[in-house]
Amino acid sequence: MDISTDLDFAADPASVYAMMMDRGYQEQVCVASESRRWEVEITPPRTWTSRTLTAPESAARFTGPELTILEDTTWGEAGPDGSRDADLVLTVERQPVALRGRLRLAPGGRGTTIRLTGELKVNVPLLGRKLEQAASPAVLAGFRTQQSAGDRWLGEHQNV
Repeated sequence: MDISTDLDFAADPASVYAMMMDRGYQEQVCVASESRRWEVEITPPRTWTSRTLTAPESAARFTGPELTILEDTTWGEAGPDGSRDADLVLTVERQPVALRGRLRLAPGGRGTTIRLTGELKVNVPLLGRKLEQAASPAVLAGFRTQQSAGDRWLGEHQNV
């Protein structure tokens, strides 16, 4: 299932990329997503996070009480205007769920937009499409958590 969404930050592309590479920001995203436990690894231009969350009630009977989301993002070089593309792979540990996508960080909106485009796949015969439709809102909401965490991080770091 194809999915897409946008984030819009009030900062220039270089500042937003620096935020993406900041451990404190990545940890704020983990907290904002109500993670019970998390790990963050940053080796520019790559970020990796593991977030363990309470499983949604509708999924818990299939998945158990917790879900661990693994997110791996690798950014490319900046263009002349500061824009960058990234490959994103999001998987759910021990579940047949994966999002493979692209991020595009570029000037726009309040300063910089990040557009997610990707394909969400639930690899379950006969039920996969229905499960993708059910999982899509949660995946998009999880990605959009970066908006509030980013606005907070930028507010704390831009005028330092």
